Amino acid sequence: MFMGEYNHTIDNKGRIIVPAKFRKDLGESFVLTRGLDSCIFIYPQSEWKQLEQKLKALPLTKGDARAFSRFFLSGATECALDNQGRIQIPENLRFHADLKKEVVVIGVSSRVEIWSKENWKDYQSEAEESFENIAEEIVDFDI
Repeated sequence: MFMGEYNHTIDNKGRIIVPAKFRKDLGESFVLTRGLDSCIFIYPQSEWKQLEQKLKALPLTKGDARAFSRFFLSGATECALDNQGRIQIPENLRFHADLKKEVVVIGVSSRVEIWSKENWKDYQSEAEESFENIAEEIVDFDI
């Protein structure tokens, strides 16, 4: 399970250091793709395969299903760590997540997310304001 929040910087070549705590669970290769809320999702291969099967099961006749599959799959790329524990983030994904210099890498259970520091701060501020309301809404999910 991925959890925690880590501040890093992205270098001029678009590389960031993956937190050491995440490296083993990500495995030798993993998948980066466009995430929701203007971030990047990183999935270990096992989680990616499960997600891929769910996407394949979506009805081709539904426009929203096609759009969602396109969004996720067209931005996906397989990735591996270099010898220094870094990954190269493709330009299209850096643009999607508005990654400039400072980034935040967070663990979210079965995936890792990469955020621009500014977007993460904005998201946290908005989420904190509605956290109690959200908690009340998800009480039916037995959390």
